[in-house]
Amino acid sequence: MKIIKLTNEVSLARDIETGTESQKESVHTIIRKVREEGDRALRDLTKQFDGAVLDRLFVSEAELENAYDHIDETTLKALRKAIENIRTFHYKQKRESWITTHHDGTMLGQKITPLDSAGVYVPGGKAAYPSTIMMNVIPAQVAEVEKIIMASPPDQEGNLSPVVLVTAAELGVEHILKVGGAQAITALAYGTETVPAVDKITGPGNIFVALAKQAVFGDVAIDMIAGPSEIVVLTDDTANPEYVAADLLSQAEHDEMASAVMVTTSAEIAERTKLEIEKQLSRLPRKEIASASIADYGAIYVAETMQDAVEAVNKLAPEHLEIITKNPHSLLGSIRHAGAIFIGPYSPEPIGDYFAGPNHVLPTNGTARFSSPLNVDDFTKKSSIISYSKEAFMRDANDVAAIARLEGLEAHARAIDIRKKKSDDE
Repeated sequence: MKIIKLTNEVSLARDIETGTESQKESVHTIIRKVREEGDRALRDLTKQFDGAVLDRLFVSEAELENAYDHIDETTLKALRKAIENIRTFHYKQKRESWITTHHDGTMLGQKITPLDSAGVYVPGGKAAYPSTIMMNVIPAQVAEVEKIIMASPPDQEGNLSPVVLVTAAELGVEHILKVGGAQAITALAYGTETVPAVDKITGPGNIFVALAKQAVFGDVAIDMIAGPSEIVVLTDDTANPEYVAADLLSQAEHDEMASAVMVTTSAEIAERTKLEIEKQLSRLPRKEIASASIADYGAIYVAETMQDAVEAVNKLAPEHLEIITKNPHSLLGSIRHAGAIFIGPYSPEPIGDYFAGPNHVLPTNGTARFSSPLNVDDFTKKSSIISYSKEAFMRDANDVAAIARLEGLEAHARAIDIRKKKSDDE
């Protein structure tokens, strides 16, 4: 882990690979094939990329029921508690339609309507990500989306992980597509003989999933183009290097391009954390992945003052930010850009990933400057309501017509004038 003295000359920018031309062409080929061949393409591509021969594209009721035989009670209890916490948090985000009325008869408001349908992509194959299911499905359910279709790649036997199936079943997800990759994104975006097209697609995936989401955006809504995972830990001389090292490695083990960064005002804590990272790395099961991440995208920045450190954090605009300082709450108001903020030594990032309640689908690669975590609003749309009485219309007519003519739109102005003249003649 590199230790770098933070100065004005130090660049905090991070270059992220957004896909090679070959990868982009592969994705466009898959999209064309699925749009032309439908279900047959999904079966062919699943066999090609996942080695699985699918008798049916969707998970059966029997598969869902049998999955419970492979889950112990402790795991099931943990999943249910996490679901409860996440649902409780997201219910607080729910907004209602509203209308205001004025004495002149004007009514103005906003109508909030849930999307008709949503597609949730869950990475799979050799790994299982129940937290991804919860974080994407629950806000859609709280928003009252009528149809939710989940898609996840199967193993070579054509099965999904029991924990994935049980999590989906606990949430009441009825439509689970055993297809992954760009082909799943295409099916969700445009539909096939058996897969209905959805209004919005959410959920993370590899570069091919990300490129497919980018390609179909506009025909369907998406949540975001997620980059590699990131964490920044902001510390002073009170931080425990063991905690900080463990938290940095918790992100570094995601993949080789994950970014684990520490910003500190203490040179001593920087050195001790570096040594602790090396110590913990030697015992980590995913040592090779984490080592590559730390070597290529990890850094410890030592700042002169806490103000300088906070400014560096805002420039980084991290996906995850941990504040482990003497008075961490006092710094919260200074943080302008971060996807999720974890305050204090007992709020490590995994608490938010799995259990606390806030969503872990977060903006990456600096996009926290203008983006928010996945939330209930992402599964709704808003319509403005405008109702003018005759009295209110007559009061504002001349002003509206004047602005229309200012823009050179005479027909707009005449749509006002014709009503005003009619009313004046009455």
